[in-house]
Amino acid sequence: MNNIDQEHSTPSPDGESHLPTVLQILPSLNGGGVERGTIEMASALKEKGWAAIVVSLGGIMEYELKRIGVRHITLPVASKNPWVMQRNIGRLADIIREFDVDIIHARSRAPAWSAYLAAKRTGKHFVTTFHAAYNRGGFCKNYYNSIMTKGEKVIAISDFIAAHIKESYEIEPEKIVTIPRGVDCRKFNPAAIHAERIIKMSRDWHLPDGVPVIMLPGRLTRLKGQITFIEALAKLENRNFLALMVGSTEGREAYCAELNDLVKARNLEGKVQIKGHCDDMAVALMLSDVVVSATTVPEGFGRIAVEAQAMGRPVIATAHGGSMETIIDGETGWLVPVGDVAAMSAALAAAIDLSSEAREAVALQARQHVMKKFAIEKMCRSTIALYEDILAVE
Repeated sequence: MNNIDQEHSTPSPDGESHLPTVLQILPSLNGGGVERGTIEMASALKEKGWAAIVVSLGGIMEYELKRIGVRHITLPVASKNPWVMQRNIGRLADIIREFDVDIIHARSRAPAWSAYLAAKRTGKHFVTTFHAAYNRGGFCKNYYNSIMTKGEKVIAISDFIAAHIKESYEIEPEKIVTIPRGVDCRKFNPAAIHAERIIKMSRDWHLPDGVPVIMLPGRLTRLKGQITFIEALAKLENRNFLALMVGSTEGREAYCAELNDLVKARNLEGKVQIKGHCDDMAVALMLSDVVVSATTVPEGFGRIAVEAQAMGRPVIATAHGGSMETIIDGETGWLVPVGDVAAMSAALAAAIDLSSEAREAVALQARQHVMKKFAIEKMCRSTIALYEDILAVE
């Protein structure tokens, strides 16, 4: 046990030392940046010797918690039904007492309401993370959003989100702590990708040899900008390429059909393909020559652009939100105005035309940039340091 652990160990009723216990709560574990960050923090807490608990409705990522030996408790905390949320308060209070939880860390609004009131009922610490710039509305919507400002400390995942919080809510500035999202640079590392994985995905996706691959990862939703992406590709006349849209439809079959119709209308059949959900994004990014983030609304961080840079891939992203902080324009990628088809097409052409020497230089700088500023270890250290500061006040 290190000195910090000893400092924050407290006697339990039976006289044995008590290491801190952190309960993270989020709606579900069905994939996405919030879910990934939760699992990464749970792993870091366990490695430190602390106890980690995750509460959610469950989902396809539960097995990852089981694999690292972290307890998951299933509750209907994704529900916005007031009666369910009310019942969750008592359920959470029981969990907090049973496992002697010290800090409750809420990562989404619906579960945050129940967690906040359970924390007050049990006298435990409450922390929140703003993962997005929530849309403002009338009094009820703004009040619902405001639960995320009730933490003793409020974590913003980017400077963009921190500015949004200050501008949109009445909150003491000193409560806000900016801790950028982290990327696992061991997993997203070209040197860690075995040839067998590359060959298998290339065969599964029927990728042709010698053709530049342009990839837009993300759920099939208008917010991800697939329409702008297709229109930009249509302007790449007389160029050979294969563009892949990689992401789950999540039931948006009508939108998927609309995208396929647009591909046909722009004479891009065979050059633009929808690949659906991918379980091995590191390999998918490895197979690409350029990665695109065409979001029409600003993202709080923009994880995929950082993962792509960690893999040494140049990135084209719309110039708003977290991308303004994660991409070095003209060095690790290109920032283009939102919805600007011509600008995105020009950036795509520039990326495709990079010489092998220029591509290697971009790859080196992009990976170094991510390792310095956005490594998962930095995110976890900063978050645990925040937990320690909170516990030290007692």
